[in-house]
Amino acid sequence: MNELQQHWRRHKSYILYLLALYVLGWGFSSYEKIFLSLIIGTIVGLFNTWTLIRRVERLGRAVILGERVVSLGMLSRMAAATLGAIFALRYPEHLSIVWIVVGLMTSYVVIMIDFFFQKNKGEER
Repeated sequence: MNELQQHWRRHKSYILYLLALYVLGWGFSSYEKIFLSLIIGTIVGLFNTWTLIRRVERLGRAVILGERVVSLGMLSRMAAATLGAIFALRYPEHLSIVWIVVGLMTSYVVIMIDFFFQKNKGEER
C-alpha cells in the first residue's frame, strides 16, 4: 500500500470516529441542529477528500505513463459543498450553514493535525 493510501485510511478512520461522536451528540443532546449540520458537512467533506485522493492517484498514474489529466475535480468538490449549503438554506429549522461549513473543514483540520503528529513522531526517532 502506498503512502497516500496509508494517510487516507488513517484520516478516514479519524473522521469516522468524529462522525460517531457527532451522531451521539445528535441523538443525546439538545443541540440536534448543530450536530446534524456537522454530520452532513463532515460527510460531504469526507466525500470531497475521497474524490481528491482518487484524482491525485489518477494524476500520478498519468504522469508515470506520460498521459494527460484534465483536472483534479475542483468543480465536483465545489458542487458537493454547494449541495450541503443548499440543504442548509432549504431547511434552516433543521440545519445551520455555519456548522455545515465547519463540518466541511473537518477533513482538512484532521489532515493538518495528523501531519503534525506524524512529523513529531518522525522527529522522535
